Amino acid sequence: MIWLYAGFIAFVLLMLTLDLGVFHRKAHVVSVREALTWSAVWITLGLSFAVFVYFGSEGRWLGLGLEPDAADGLLNDGRTAMQKYLTGYIIEESLSVDNIFVIAMMFGYFGVPAIYRHRVLFWGILGAVVMRGVMIALGAKLIAEFHWVLYIFGVFLILTAVRMLFLKSEHKDPARNLVVRLARRWFPITAQFHGEHFIVRAGTRESRESEQPGVTVERDEMVNRARPGTLLLTPLALALAVIESTDLVFAVDSIPAIFAITADPFLVFTSNVFAILGLRSLFFALAGMMDKFRYLKVSLALVLMIVGVKMLVAQWLKAAVGGHFNFYLLAVVFLILAAGVIASLIADRRKSHGPATGPHK
Repeated sequence: MIWLYAGFIAFVLLMLTLDLGVFHRKAHVVSVREALTWSAVWITLGLSFAVFVYFGSEGRWLGLGLEPDAADGLLNDGRTAMQKYLTGYIIEESLSVDNIFVIAMMFGYFGVPAIYRHRVLFWGILGAVVMRGVMIALGAKLIAEFHWVLYIFGVFLILTAVRMLFLKSEHKDPARNLVVRLARRWFPITAQFHGEHFIVRAGTRESRESEQPGVTVERDEMVNRARPGTLLLTPLALALAVIESTDLVFAVDSIPAIFAITADPFLVFTSNVFAILGLRSLFFALAGMMDKFRYLKVSLALVLMIVGVKMLVAQWLKAAVGGHFNFYLLAVVFLILAAGVIASLIADRRKSHGPATGPHK
């Protein structure tokens, strides 16, 4: 199995290298058209990987599908593995979209110029891949040794769904974020952005001016007061740290959700990775119109509730529904999410084409 993970990670690193080192070598403002193109690329890759999952599990390539799935105690054949992967990928991609609200708010708070946002998201998502890999490995080990952990995950998901449905979600002031407060307490932070740099050294050219035309860097008192050679964090580094910490919070909700579908570490890891890799381009494509999807959070809450209930009554449902249980779950998840998007678009269209208000003659 180690070669399976090594091959997948090598493929992901190759794609990321092409992304940052070739297609986004120079900082620029990502257009909606470019973002939609890259979103299509990542979504196509994520969905196409289901073909590899099918044939790999069916042919037991490199040990894939040889161990029973701790979620249901069964060996995954090609069809079952593909259904579990697709269900997990769709759920993780949908939950990742909710993260766009927070990322947009963070960029606005720190005043990150649009030209640098792709760089911040690139490194933020690369860190998220590593962080989720660790969490998935720990979660898979827990479930393999203590199956009852699934019931705790199920209750947690139901409570999360109730919170999303009935409690008003208020984003906290980023200035009160624990990461922000600790960083400002323990590290010197420049007052201004310094090009694409996350760290600058006082007294160097990078600490005195921006390398990017069109972005003005004013007199930075923090740099002027620092001793020459001192390392300083820039606001770009602070934004990156906050994005990493918020992804950790989102991962606490999303990873238990996919463990309800499958406890196969490879399926969990690959579906998570493809979902968050597409998040960067989706941000640039959807950030400006997220307010149009007013019912998306309701759909996500319903999905989490269904997944949580499935965790609690999995054995009964499997006996009642039969071998096509995972296919039915995939269909239900897709229909709920599609209904939320369609309802949001209809409501937004009615609002924009509603009767004009004002005095009538």
